[in-house]
Amino acid sequence: MAITPLFDRIVVKRIEGESTTAGGIFLPEAAQEKRQEGLVVAAGTGRVLDDGTMVPLELKGGEKVLFGKYAGSEVKFGGETLLIMREDEVLAVISE
Repeated sequence: MAITPLFDRIVVKRIEGESTTAGGIFLPEAAQEKRQEGLVVAAGTGRVLDDGTMVPLELKGGEKVLFGKYAGSEVKFGGETLLIMREDEVLAVISE
């Protein structure tokens, strides 16, 4: 089974935060802050303008992105927690 977003939406898998501090102290899951970066799993076809033309998305699957703290909607799919958001909610693409 696969998930395919519609139009200008993307599916992002959040990159998990560290479970220990630099000093080796274990942080319980409730104390960990959710990271604001993730990997694009899937992207829609693009945005439809008022005149009917289709503008393709800039983002593609596999890109590492930075997004806002409250961006997107969390969904559970295939045992994973994913975010579905609009492309314009992405703040930056992270290149390594």
